[in-house]
Amino acid sequence: MKKNTPIRLGKISFLINLHSFAILIGLSFLLIMLMIISLGIGQMLISPWDVVKAIGRASNEMNNLVVLSFRMPRILLAVLAGAALAMSGAILQGIIRNPLASPDIIGISGGAAATTVAFLALFSDRSSTLTLSIHWLPLASFTGAIAMGFLVYFLARKNGGISPIRLVLIGVGVSAAVQAITTMMMLLGPIYTASRANIWLTGSVNGANWSQIITIAPWVFVLTIILFGYARRLNIQELGEELVVNAGGLVQKDRFILLLLSTALAGGAVAFAGGIGFVGLMAPHIARRLVGANYGALLPVSALIGSMIVLVADLIARTAFAPLEVPAGVFTSAIGAPYFIYLLFRSRNK
Repeated sequence: MKKNTPIRLGKISFLINLHSFAILIGLSFLLIMLMIISLGIGQMLISPWDVVKAIGRASNEMNNLVVLSFRMPRILLAVLAGAALAMSGAILQGIIRNPLASPDIIGISGGAAATTVAFLALFSDRSSTLTLSIHWLPLASFTGAIAMGFLVYFLARKNGGISPIRLVLIGVGVSAAVQAITTMMMLLGPIYTASRANIWLTGSVNGANWSQIITIAPWVFVLTIILFGYARRLNIQELGEELVVNAGGLVQKDRFILLLLSTALAGGAVAFAGGIGFVGLMAPHIARRLVGANYGALLPVSALIGSMIVLVADLIARTAFAPLEVPAGVFTSAIGAPYFIYLLFRSRNK
């Protein structure tokens, strides 16, 4: 039996599940170990101890440069993007009450992809008078993700509220339409635009820098803090709309806020790491098997698992075919697609 221990901090009290807490600590330690190993592996191999010293700027100049300037931003972006996508998927699975839900379902990735390709086609041509710096690309991606989230929400509204099934159906339809538009823009645009956009659409953390980390880290941190305040409401959402109403829950308001949080998390990840697929589907499922359905434990465990999935995928992507680098999204999709088929098969049997 899983034991809960009450914790009191002044007027605030809460329960800690010892089993879930032990899993959380174990996964945190495993993630740190994976980060150290990943920081040391590449064309220049660095021992784990030298990596630790380089993090504290106590190693030699070359190790410090490789670890802190070249590899650390990439590792941190993989961790942050994986955590954001995983928590986004966990939220969607809670409010839609569908184990197959993920940020891709409601078109968040599709919206970001469309605005990204449009930006590359319209504003990255140096011969154009409308040329903008490539540094504006994450803003374009994030804007598309947020816009698509709002569009799907308002199209799914009916009689002052939204139903989970209607949200899924609208999301799938809009996502398909946006994907068709994106493909058309890639075909009609310059060949270099299609090549550049294709790498981004697949999902990659290659080329990450500290300015990106400084931007995305506070975003993910603040949204995570807000999200934990809604953990109990996510637990209630999974009971079904009628029970939520009878329990006094503000169904539509909570659903809108949670959908906004999910969109913001996924949009931030997609803006900097591209369309890394299936992380928002796999991580919450694995977490649910480890700690159950309580979102107080499910959210942090999902975040850790999502970080590890993207981190390992990126490690394989930059080492397996060296000196060539394959986008990390190729490997998450290679794992996620069979897993998705397995979930469909299991749902059919149920």
